Amino acid sequence: MRKQILILSGSPRKGGNSDLLCDAFGKGAAEAGHQVEKIRVAEKQIGFCRGCYACKNTGICAVKDDMAEVLRKMIAADVLVLASPVYFYAIDAQLKALIDRTVARWQEVKDKELYYIMTAADAERASMETTLACFRGYADCIAGAREMGVIYGTGVYEKGEVKNTAALEEAYRMGKSV
Repeated sequence: MRKQILILSGSPRKGGNSDLLCDAFGKGAAEAGHQVEKIRVAEKQIGFCRGCYACKNTGICAVKDDMAEVLRKMIAADVLVLASPVYFYAIDAQLKALIDRTVARWQEVKDKELYYIMTAADAERASMETTLACFRGYADCIAGAREMGVIYGTGVYEKGEVKNTAALEEAYRMGKSV
């Protein structure tokens, strides 16, 4: 069955390590016959949630930016790939803002297969556990969410370093296996 895959690359660096892992995942998934779209969150205008709850009864956010379009794509997708570099043991601000803004229609983001991609300068996976907990915390709010895989891009700091690791091939294979 052909699936609609939406990759949300939280990397602020185009061609950064987590962004490259997104590309590898997407390449594998496309070769497997799936429809793949990658959104570089840093290239979208997505403000933070203001907690005004204007969306409560309408599903329409008071903040007018690119989030409504992204949220429509998230709702339509069968598979969500959430990717972020590790910043102080958490996901980066760009992806966190996007996740928080799903509140406008959060109950419509349901029945998703979820994959997580993380990169960090630290070589220990343990340093990424709180970042993974952030992803899993969001998944706990998605009805019917199913975690399908996690990519740990460890020991990568400089842009492009992930090209020399097993994580790149792992991301490609994971995308191919969707």
